[in-house]
Amino acid sequence: MKKYEIMYILLADLSEEERNAEMENVHKIIVDNGGKVVNVDTEKFGLREFAYPIKDLNKGFYVIIDVEADNAILAEFDRLTKLNTRVLRHIVVAK
Repeated sequence: MKKYEIMYILLADLSEEERNAEMENVHKIIVDNGGKVVNVDTEKFGLREFAYPIKDLNKGFYVIIDVEADNAILAEFDRLTKLNTRVLRHIVVAK
């Protein structure tokens, strides 16, 4: 399995409990498909204003995770996060 860094943006108006539950759901996609979440960083960016509106919103909560996964896991992650209305954007970068 290769190492990747994934950054995704959650809705800013989620409560802390809702945000934590949504982060667990997103990470569960990777773990349930055989991948591994190595590190989770919410402190580096956290709640930030966007440079331009995304889906008519001006703020979002940034989460950066380091994962070990293969292409099939990332394809499923991409598919499910696109369907999730609480995830505004995501990007996957190989390390």
